[in-house]
Amino acid sequence: MIDGFRFLPEYFSPPAQKALLADVLGLLDDNPLYRGSMPRTGKPLSVRNTNLGPLGWVSDIKGYRYQPTHPVTGKPWTPIPQALLDLWRDVASFPAPPQACLVNWYEADSRLGLHIDADESAKDAPVISVSLGSRALFRLGGLERKSPTSSMRLASGDVVVLGGAARQAYHGVDRIYPDSSTLVPGGGRINLTLRRVTAP
Repeated sequence: MIDGFRFLPEYFSPPAQKALLADVLGLLDDNPLYRGSMPRTGKPLSVRNTNLGPLGWVSDIKGYRYQPTHPVTGKPWTPIPQALLDLWRDVASFPAPPQACLVNWYEADSRLGLHIDADESAKDAPVISVSLGSRALFRLGGLERKSPTSSMRLASGDVVVLGGAARQAYHGVDRIYPDSSTLVPGGGRINLTLRRVTAP
């Protein structure tokens, strides 16, 4: 594995997963899920998403960016739940809090192609990812798109940290195993990704 990659299996216990999921689901009325689109082509993304925190990541025909308001409702995003702020404090080793929590809701046929998180100016801050619900086949590559990759299954409660060199590593989700968990309604997977956007 590339330096700076950390895998924290079952970081959240089953009761903690249920509590965190309840927190997130309870915020969706004010931060509804929507389906973004690819820049330039406008092709819909396969994953619905929303955000929590001062800033939210948005993808549409105009490009990738962070903004303080929901693109559909026009309202500010709701604050990040305390359990996720505690996670950042405990594993990020970074002197400032996260500014964005991207909420991705994967359905049975959802995928996420190899990519790097490159829209943040705080390049030395890690990206921290929490899995809730169905298992996912996660792929991790290197610093170039053509670098060799390795795959691992992420289960509900697992946490992945992309820090150090791994912060610039290509990664993606090849598939979801929809019948592997009953935590998320409908057998889906929710991925919560914490990011620091601006340098402190």
